[in-house]
Amino acid sequence: MNTRLAIFVAGLFVILTATATAVSAHHSYLLTVEQLRTGLTKVSSPTQKRFLLIDVRSPEEHMQGFIPGTDFNIDFREMNTRHREINAQFDDHIVVYCQSGHRSNIAAETLADLGYRHVYNVTGSMNAWLAAGFPVESRRR
Repeated sequence: MNTRLAIFVAGLFVILTATATAVSAHHSYLLTVEQLRTGLTKVSSPTQKRFLLIDVRSPEEHMQGFIPGTDFNIDFREMNTRHREINAQFDDHIVVYCQSGHRSNIAAETLADLGYRHVYNVTGSMNAWLAAGFPVESRRR
């Protein structure tokens, strides 16, 4: 009986640690503005930054406009094979967004399943960002 309980608790712990957290567009805006204000988005090492911001939409969608401070554009379908490109440690904080939040949720879960412990999905993603009137960049990355 104790063994079954221990296995259940261990399994529950694994499930809980391999999930992504939702953050609002407003919270993401505040984090992004702080990074832009302090110049941290210009730092090339993710270990010196507070978080990585990843647009998981297609490259075509990305070129139409993206959240200022976005570090990478990796299509959500390629996250499993391209996640090493972000050069992040498993303890780094990673924020992902797409157009509505669906694809970024899939990307966030993929990253969590790969072992990244602090993954955040922007609720409503670009739709919420634009609805709030937050700034958008359109230069190519």
